Amino acid sequence: MSADKSVAENMLWGGRFKGGQDPLMVKYNESLPYDRIFWREDIAGSIAFARANKNAGILTEQEFRDIQLGFDQISQEWLTETFVVKPTDEDIHTANERRLGEIIGKETGGKLHTGRSRNEQVATDMRLWLREELRKIEGYLVDLMKCSIMRAERETEYLMPGYTHLQKAQPVKWSHWILSHTTAWSYELERLREVIKRVNRSPLGCGALAGNPFGINRNDMAKELGFDGLIMNSMNAVADRDFVLETMQWSVSLMVKISRWAEDLIVYSTLEYGFVNLADAYSTGSSLMPQKKNADSLELLRGKSGRVIGQMVGLATTLKGLPTTYNKDLQESVEPMLDNIKTVGDSLQIATGVLATLTLNGEKMHAALAPEMLATEIADYLVRKGVPFREGHHISGRVVALAEELGVPMDQLTNEQIKQVDSRLEDDVRRCFDYHRAVELKDAVGGTSKRAVLEQVRAMKELLLGITA
Repeated sequence: MSADKSVAENMLWGGRFKGGQDPLMVKYNESLPYDRIFWREDIAGSIAFARANKNAGILTEQEFRDIQLGFDQISQEWLTETFVVKPTDEDIHTANERRLGEIIGKETGGKLHTGRSRNEQVATDMRLWLREELRKIEGYLVDLMKCSIMRAERETEYLMPGYTHLQKAQPVKWSHWILSHTTAWSYELERLREVIKRVNRSPLGCGALAGNPFGINRNDMAKELGFDGLIMNSMNAVADRDFVLETMQWSVSLMVKISRWAEDLIVYSTLEYGFVNLADAYSTGSSLMPQKKNADSLELLRGKSGRVIGQMVGLATTLKGLPTTYNKDLQESVEPMLDNIKTVGDSLQIATGVLATLTLNGEKMHAALAPEMLATEIADYLVRKGVPFREGHHISGRVVALAEELGVPMDQLTNEQIKQVDSRLEDDVRRCFDYHRAVELKDAVGGTSKRAVLEQVRAMKELLLGITA
């Protein structure tokens, strides 16, 4: 008998096959090199399933105890990295079941899989693993938001240009900029918590596609494994990978926001702007130019967003044409899921490190403010005198044009020159050229005044930390 034929016959599914497999096909088919990460989840699911079979009368009390003790030993082998993989171990499920038979005997070990399919097993393992990883990611996102809120609260004195179209628009507080991104992240925190709820549903007890014939209690298994509820249709339970796709869709939404935040800081850290300085821990230099300090951490965050977008599109493309129910194509959901979770988790921790350690250059921020950014203040000044805003906007524009024509900053125009534009622009119009005043006037909810910013801080704390104002 050839080695390849022996391998095929010793697979869990090998009884129906007479010929051997192409060695490349064996490797092409196996998933143990990456799904071994699910060993804890696979063992927990197997013990829960064995307990359900015991309660249904399929296993005796002694057989269940033997299975449980066998899995305790297997757990130790995985923990101590002494588990020996064999050629017939296609995946983590077959590896654990094969080893269980070696420890407690094939007769008892062979009863474990009664009524169970790898189709439900892999879905269970993936959901259990993903649930815990998403909870970790939730913690990383909370940490980033805490850091952001802390800086926003402590650094309200710094003013900087606010931009639209990358053009200087109106002065804002640095804290207001921070909170603009924190607010965006808060939406992702809400969405993530919803995603976790949908991930945390149990497919265990659905068999290959048609359900379980031995009357096991699916609710008991779900409760033991910490699931919030059941997937109610057995065909859907084994075919569904929406929980992976939705996780990736959420990752895309988050990472696009992280990328935009990173892009702002990349720009603000350049010599041309100089608003912020990244810590050395999150920067690199040039192999040729000694003066360079590159924002590689932020550039990588920006680049990783493309990675997660690709993973989401790839999985959606794999899923879109699959017939009901399980197809081996679904194996292609595992590797991108693993990488997606690592990418997002690492990215959030890097982003937190960058934000926690960067320093501000308040002088550069203030120097970047330009009097022309206060043009709207003149229009608002006229509105307070009863002038329709559209007319005030036109008059303010003429003041800007006059300053450009004379080649001076707008705040260096004389009172007489300003009055030549419109007689309603009296001497007190010069108050409009005060950046701090302009910022403090934006005092409505959501504005950039100190009071409005601190109100946003309190709102974020209430959302995130449960702190009442």
